[in-house]
Amino acid sequence: MTSTSASSRDFVVAALRAAGCVFAEDEAQLLLAAARTPDELTAMVDRRAGGAPLELVVGWAEFRGLRIAVEPGVFVPRRRTEFLVEQALAHAPDATVVVDLCCGSGAVGAALADALGGAELHAADIDPAAVRCAGRNIAPFGGHVHAGDLYEALPGRLRGRVGILAANVPYVPSDEVAFLPAEAREHEPLVALDGGSDGLDVLRRVAAGAPEWLAPGGCLLVETSERQAPTAVDAFARAGLTSRVVVSEEWYANVVIGVRS
Repeated sequence: MTSTSASSRDFVVAALRAAGCVFAEDEAQLLLAAARTPDELTAMVDRRAGGAPLELVVGWAEFRGLRIAVEPGVFVPRRRTEFLVEQALAHAPDATVVVDLCCGSGAVGAALADALGGAELHAADIDPAAVRCAGRNIAPFGGHVHAGDLYEALPGRLRGRVGILAANVPYVPSDEVAFLPAEAREHEPLVALDGGSDGLDVLRRVAAGAPEWLAPGGCLLVETSERQAPTAVDAFARAGLTSRVVVSEEWYANVVIGVRS
C-alpha cells in the first residue's frame, strides 16, 4: 500500500500478536508493504494469523540478499541454508557448472549463480510446483530447471563436469514429521520434508550417484542434523567421496561436504 495510517499498522500488529507471531512489528511492516489495497491487507493478515508462513503470504523469502519468489506448496528456503552456500563458495570459488538438486524454490542455485557470476546453472526437483517456482528464480541467471527424480532429471552432458552439487535433501525421519512446526507440516510438501525411516534415504541416493556427475575436485554439499551427520559422512565415504562435516553454531546448521578425488 502506498500510504499507511498508524491505525492500520496498529491493527495489523495487534492481530499478529494475538495469533502468537513473535515478530509482529516486523511482519506487519512487510505485510503493509506487500498489500495493494485494504481488502488485500485484511486477507493477508487473516492468512498469516491462520498459520500460513509469512513468506507464502507475501510471496517471497529473503535468501543471501536475494528476493526469492515462493508459492503455495513449495518448500520455503531457510536462512540457515545460507551456510551451505557459503561453504560451497569457499570450497569451489571458481566453479563453472553448478547443480541445485532437490531445488525447491531454487534459492540455493540462484545464490550460487549470483555469487559466482557466469556459472552454468542447472536445478532439478521431482515436484512440479517447485520446478515452476525455481524456473522464475533462476531465469535471471540464465539457469535451466529440470523435472524428475534426482539425477534422472539432469542432461547427460553434465556427467563429470559439475563443480558444485548442492542438494538440500529432505532429512526429517518419517515418524518425526508430525512434530514439525505447523507452518512446515501444513503448508510445505511432504516430499520436501520426509527423508524416510532415519531421514537419510534421499541423502544416500544422492551420495551414491554423485561421483558420476562431479568433476575431479568437485564437491557435493548436503545439509543434515547433528545427530545424522556421522551416518551421512559414512554414506559419502561409501560412495568414494572424501568427506567432512562443517558446523555453524550461529545458524544451527550442519553441512556434509564430499569431494571427488
